[in-house]
Amino acid sequence: MIPLLIARNTFREATRDRVLAGVVVAGLALLALTQAASSLAMGEGRRFTVDLGLSGISVLGLLVILLTGTSLVAKEVERRTIYNLLSRPITRPAYLVGKWIGFSATLWSVALLLGLALWGLVVLRGWGGQGLAVLEAVYLVGLELSVITALAVMFSALSTPVLSALYTLGFYVVGQWSNDLRMLAERLPKELGMLLGTVANLVPNLPLFNMRTLAAEGHSTTWLHLGLASGYAAVYVACVLCLATAAFESKDFK
Repeated sequence: MIPLLIARNTFREATRDRVLAGVVVAGLALLALTQAASSLAMGEGRRFTVDLGLSGISVLGLLVILLTGTSLVAKEVERRTIYNLLSRPITRPAYLVGKWIGFSATLWSVALLLGLALWGLVVLRGWGGQGLAVLEAVYLVGLELSVITALAVMFSALSTPVLSALYTLGFYVVGQWSNDLRMLAERLPKELGMLLGTVANLVPNLPLFNMRTLAAEGHSTTWLHLGLASGYAAVYVACVLCLATAAFESKDFK
């Protein structure tokens, strides 16, 4: 119950942030821009609209995490409001889990809002056959952002906002190339290959959540893919939050 209360307060605080409003406006402006530029896509306006729209949702969600999510815990430490919270019957794990739930809900709201706008645009343009693919892609983007949020919460609990943003961005960038790193590890000498393979396995497997190309071509994914992506996201988030709470428990705020 306590994590849900913290999640509600986190959600309310995040939705009042001007950054979030700016991101939503930027996302809607990007969708409008795709229509203005679709005439230059040489007959690929549909593909251009869906691909760029989904990419925009992912990138704008990451921007919200870097600007706001990486300071979720750190700013409360700086303001010393965390002392009042933890002096109550609130455990540190419940505090971090509540933060993750609340901010993830915020990102899901943004992703769904922009996703529905993209879906509506696709339908209005007469590309209704791609509607399901777009919604599936938006769902996977939401999972991706939930995973990155868990990393942001962990780093925010252990470091400063600037370093947390850099760490989170680093995991995001390397995670996007995780499959390529595994392929590269197989071609390198054994010791170096094992090191690179370990790094590729520790960072989130973000290509699992990417179906932009598939959606742009009008193809839906399988239930197996959606199930595997959901299960992977749940396990990865749980592991990250466990590490975060273990480190946060030993942190001294005096």
